[in-house]
Amino acid sequence: MRISRSHPRYRSLKTRERLVRSIEKGLVVKEGLIAHGRGEAFDYLLGEKTIPPAEKAEKAAVAYLLKAKRPVISINGNSAALASKQIVGLGEAVNAMLEANVFYGDREKRIGLIVKELKKNGAREVLGPKSDARIPRLMGQRALCSSKGIFASDVVLVPLEDGDRTLCLARMDKVVITIDLNPLSRTSMGADVSIVDELTRAITNMTKHAKKLAGDTKAINRTIKGFDNKKNLSSVLDYVGKRLAGRR
Repeated sequence: MRISRSHPRYRSLKTRERLVRSIEKGLVVKEGLIAHGRGEAFDYLLGEKTIPPAEKAEKAAVAYLLKAKRPVISINGNSAALASKQIVGLGEAVNAMLEANVFYGDREKRIGLIVKELKKNGAREVLGPKSDARIPRLMGQRALCSSKGIFASDVVLVPLEDGDRTLCLARMDKVVITIDLNPLSRTSMGADVSIVDELTRAITNMTKHAKKLAGDTKAINRTIKGFDNKKNLSSVLDYVGKRLAGRR
């Protein structure tokens, strides 16, 4: 499908095409399209842009990742299909390990495809294929993880994540960072830092913040201290409410 750059929905349509092609390769499952469509609907409410509360959360997330002793970025099929290059860049900027995980489908095959996609975009090491640990209180294959990665992490970024997995990671006393366009989802409500923004925008912004904050311990601590996730989510809802009322 050829899409003209002049089309007002060009970026959205190209993203959908990328996901469809990723399904054909086996990287993304059909359920991933449902999740993406739901997120896209929320993005309309934000005006399809990074709003100030999202920017604040992105900066706070980076501060936590830079301060962490064992930061990890968890990557599922949708994340790999949409933002592999950006995720690899962020991982380098915050010195985080990358770990592939899946919810649906043939785990071994899809993990392999995620790893391949990340390495094609510059990743040197991706954990996941040899999962030797489990997230407590979580059932099924989504509980599987690496003992060197997610299981041992102190801060974990889980973009486009399932609510159950987010809550279970939080119960492990990890700082959990999410990227989720729905501010009312269990994922957003259960995380320590909830970024209500589109994935590629969020990761790109985070990488910029990482380059500015890196090595500045005072700024990192100040950013973390000044962030309140519940208040920030309330600011997101206030923004959307005012926008729907025609005041933005």
